[in-house]
Order: sequence, then C-alpha cells, then structure tokens
Amino acid sequence: MGDEYLQQFLDETTWYNHIVLGYLLPTNLWYPLPHFLQTWLRNYLAGTLLYLISGFLWCFYIYYLKRNVYVPKDAIPTNKAMLLQIYVAMKAMPWYCALPSLSEYMIENGWTKCYDRVSEVGWLPHLLYLSLYLVFVEFGIYWMHRELHDIKPLYKYLHATHHIYNKQNTLSPFAGKFLICVLHLVYSCFHCLNTFWLIAIEHNI
Repeated sequence: MGDEYLQQFLDETTWYNHIVLGYLLPTNLWYPLPHFLQTWLRNYLAGTLLYLISGFLWCFYIYYLKRNVYVPKDAIPTNKAMLLQIYVAMKAMPWYCALPSLSEYMIENGWTKCYDRVSEVGWLPHLLYLSLYLVFVEFGIYWMHRELHDIKPLYKYLHATHHIYNKQNTLSPFAGKFLICVLHLVYSCFHCLNTFWLIAIEHNI
C-alpha cells in the first residue's frame, strides 16, 4: 500500500485525537506525545467518560427518578457496591484500551489490507465482511464465556469476580458487559483480542 493511501488513515485518527483530547486536555499535555500514545489516551479518556456518564445517567433515571417503577427498592445496589464496580473497571481500563490502539497503529502502518470506502471493495463483499464480523463476535464471546465457566482455573482466577456483581441486589450499569471485560487483565485482553480480529475481518480485504 502506498504512503499516500495510508496517510488517510493516519489523518483520520489524528483528527479523532484532536477532537477528543483537544476538548479534554490542554494541548501542551498531549500534543508532544507520540501518535500511538495520543491514540491510547484518546481511547482511555473517551472510554472512561462513556462508561461513567452512561452508567450515571442510567442510575439517576432508574434508581432516582423512577424509583420502584422498574426495579424494586430492595434490588437497588448500594453506593458502595457501585463504587467497587467502578474501581475494578478503572483498574483494567488502561489495558482494555491498549488493543484498539494497537489495531489503529497496525492499520496506519500498512500491516493490514484496509479499505477506506465501501466503493473500494463493493457492497457485496462489504456486507459479507460485516456478516462474518457479527458471526465471529457472537461465537467468540459465547465460547469464551462458556470456557470460562467450564475450565475451573479460568473461572476461579479470571471470571469469578464477575459473578460477585451479577446478583439482583448488586447488579448496576457499572457491572454491565463492559465491566465483565475489564474485571481482569487477561480476560480483558482475550475479549479485546476477539474484537481486534473481528475488526480486522470487517475492515480488511
């Protein structure tokens, strides 16, 4: 692939970095960083904000504004349980953001055969890649979760933490699917690796 073609991917991720980091941090803090670290920082900050804001809004609406409408009062998790869920998620968030950043780095450096527009491959192949992506996501997540339950050491050291938070009186949006992924570094990397390969299937020829 030519440098000019790859430059469009670099320009796009640079634009994303400027949008997110430019609004959240002073320029002198992030602009001197290498592009890869800027990308990681963008993924980290955007992921953290999305996680916290969406979780807070859900809790505010369901637990405060609509108290006892959707969830019985005794099923509302305590603030302590939700703070612990947030703490666990925040410990793993830096690692969870590493693989998408690596994926972008590989695309920008021509290590993949990416296409920028549907017209470069056509609608039929694009829909095929999208279908493969969705099938791999569903099968990958299902089998990974199943193996985490079936292989006892994996369950004990990687997955058991998730089951602390998925009881009726401790379940909150902070213990949702995202938290399942970030409860443990290795589990997080397995899940993100699954997504990493699936993105490659969808975006690559």
